Amino acid sequence: MTFFGVVASGTLPTLTDDVVSLRLPAVSDYSAWVNERSESHAFLKPWEPTWSAEDLTRASFKRRVRRVQREAAEQTGFAFLIFRRDDDALLGGITLSNIRRGVSQSCCLGYWMSARHAGRGYMRRAVDLVLKFCFDELRLHRVEAACIPGNDRSLGLLEKAGFVREGYAKRYLMIDGRWQDHVLLSHMATEDDTA
Repeated sequence: MTFFGVVASGTLPTLTDDVVSLRLPAVSDYSAWVNERSESHAFLKPWEPTWSAEDLTRASFKRRVRRVQREAAEQTGFAFLIFRRDDDALLGGITLSNIRRGVSQSCCLGYWMSARHAGRGYMRRAVDLVLKFCFDELRLHRVEAACIPGNDRSLGLLEKAGFVREGYAKRYLMIDGRWQDHVLLSHMATEDDTA
């Protein structure tokens, strides 16, 4: 694994292994992003908040890019796009949000994978990269995730990546137009990671 850019120096990070590369979005990613999101709408719909009519517009994407870059510079969140290294194909996205410092030292993990690239191990690689980034670079103590109980593929991925189930939240998030229960999971740094 390679980190190009160090958060402490003010540069925005790119995370890579031998198969995938994670970087913050740029306005030039709009065409690939809108194609993957549009083609995957039915696949993603059961697991995401309802999309507004303007979510896939170029103007909305430009605002998203500005917000993502500001949050990364402030270290309050990192929303990476996931690319396959051999052909630079956009595969999905992975987000670290609500980064909390002080006594918490934690964040929330979320992700999406396009329908045509799902089930090929790309997201597992992306999760491993962001966990290493969280613990080694950001020096966080805890990464949290929430998953709809029926999303067996996502629950399996999180548990294989070392997440542990901690609880169950009733009507936790508004997903696909309704309040849905979620399994709560976390992955904590080892003592060596945050010493």
